[in-house]
Amino acid sequence: MDDALPVNRPSALRHGRTALAVSFFAQGALFAMLVTRIPAIQDRYGISDGLLPVFLAAVPILAGVGSVGTEQLVKRVRPSVVLRWVQPVVGLVLAGLGAGDRMWTAAVTLALFGVCVGGLDASMNMLGVSLQREYGQSIMLGFHASYSLGGIVGASLAWAGAHWHVSLLSLYGPAVLVLIPLTLTASRWYRDAQPQDVAHPAGADVRAPDAPAADVPASGEGTSADADGAGASGGRQVVMRLLMPLCLVMAFAYIGDSTVSNWSAKYLQDTLHSSEQLSTVPYAVYMVTTLIGRSVGDFGVRRFGAVPVVRLGTVVAMAGFAVVAVAPGAWVGMLGFTLLGLGLCVIVPQTFAAAGRLFPEASDSAIARLNIFNYVGFLVGSPLVGALGDAWSYRGAMVVPMVLVGATLVYARSFAAGPAGYGVGHERPRTVDVG
Repeated sequence: MDDALPVNRPSALRHGRTALAVSFFAQGALFAMLVTRIPAIQDRYGISDGLLPVFLAAVPILAGVGSVGTEQLVKRVRPSVVLRWVQPVVGLVLAGLGAGDRMWTAAVTLALFGVCVGGLDASMNMLGVSLQREYGQSIMLGFHASYSLGGIVGASLAWAGAHWHVSLLSLYGPAVLVLIPLTLTASRWYRDAQPQDVAHPAGADVRAPDAPAADVPASGEGTSADADGAGASGGRQVVMRLLMPLCLVMAFAYIGDSTVSNWSAKYLQDTLHSSEQLSTVPYAVYMVTTLIGRSVGDFGVRRFGAVPVVRLGTVVAMAGFAVVAVAPGAWVGMLGFTLLGLGLCVIVPQTFAAAGRLFPEASDSAIARLNIFNYVGFLVGSPLVGALGDAWSYRGAMVVPMVLVGATLVYARSFAAGPAGYGVGHERPRTVDVG
């Protein structure tokens, strides 16, 4: 079937896709408004430089706890229910952070923010993976493109707030008043995994002449997962030995991402001797190229499969770190950060999708566990680069995330569609990866 031919899908499926994209957008905006205003939060609450890292580290740690809790919670309620109610709480907590002025308020609100974000990230990606399964083609990158767009909007609002000296409550309050009703309205159309969502919709093309017939995760050594009590792609329980390559890829990707978000401005200003104004540009460029890459990435996955797209993204990201490390000046350094955005942007969405394929009957649990390594990478990346930069050099420090992200090439086959496909054995011998 020609990819250009339209596929008629139920309106509930299309509405569910749009609704979830709204949720990703809102989360991107809320998170960006928090992280880009950390200095203002520190000043408002009088948090010392020594205590600030403790507060910042607590958020991803508690987010991991929230992701673990969500794995257990979705055994009793649907992921859409978790997402519907935890997302407004995230907004309210952010508004509370902007309204308070005592240290205990900062501690409580940031702790609640961390736990709720863990549940929010996990449940959003659970719904994304199940929707992609119903669609029978790659749409996961589009959801994360919505997140990137929200991040750009949120960061822009935060910049405007800082520029015009708007208080945190005046910044967060109106945003929350818009986003909470928006997400609650969209939640009416959230679509959970359907009983038969392992099957492709009628008319969905799953063939590809160049796709391997029996690609399986490299770490699984064929279907040796049977020794652990579950098949590589069909068991009802998550086998961590099989999931671990994807967990490592997730952590390495976020080490790369946190390097850009936390160190790009300092690197450009201190190492490449840019102006203070110019040093703020790389992260904005990184966010825009992330949005562009994710917006077109699904088409690449549908055409070529997930494995080639992930490999290409990894190589581009490695090239970006290399350019940053050897850049003679600021403008070449910004070229490196541009490449990083284009390369890293495809890895995380495809990692979630691959986990869903690997454990089609336990995808919610697999995604909740995989999501923990999002926060592991975020927690490790910034201190790692900072310590290496202080002890060695920041140019040399850029080589470390380059090598770690490059390890994705070793695990690239974990992104391939196995012969069991979605666990029902209905697919043709030669299939395209739809992750």
